[in-house]
Amino acid sequence: MTADDMSDAENWTGGFYELILILGAADDARLDRAVGALWRAADVRACRAGADLVEVIPGADAFTVDGHLRGTLTVPTGGRVVCGSYTTRYEGTDSLSLYLPLGALGRVDDRIGGYPFDQRSGVESLVWRAPLDRWLADIAVAVYDDVPFHLALIGFEVDDEADITAGTAYAARLIPGADGMVYHEATS
Repeated sequence: MTADDMSDAENWTGGFYELILILGAADDARLDRAVGALWRAADVRACRAGADLVEVIPGADAFTVDGHLRGTLTVPTGGRVVCGSYTTRYEGTDSLSLYLPLGALGRVDDRIGGYPFDQRSGVESLVWRAPLDRWLADIAVAVYDDVPFHLALIGFEVDDEADITAGTAYAARLIPGADGMVYHEATS
């Protein structure tokens, strides 16, 4: 079994580490462009949807199969893992996520352990999280060049509303500024 096997249920366990793009006001055309830009920037391979992992083209329409897209990508440590995307439209605002299941990440990096529920899940987890956060931030910047958005959040199952208002230190953030995206790294 490998970390990039989409049919291995163990790869999809343990929660997920994600990049959420807060796109802005609901707009089907922008969402469609953002999905394509995100998958290109992350160099995701094999876009699949549904229980049968039917091949689809990454875009807004592909989410109608079961709400999630699945693929594989190579993380900064060099391992290839499963990944997924979902989108939400809440109170007139679109967001788009690229997520990496911890079950798959743990197979390519032993430092992940039982994150975020074990004794190594505090500040010491920044040893592996910081490079992953920076890589996901670089992906967000590449998407922003094609499809500007309002905010990006990076971390373990980040909740866009709660994490925006709380300004939590466990989630990295990217905010558009006058000279491009401003990156705020996670500190806990």
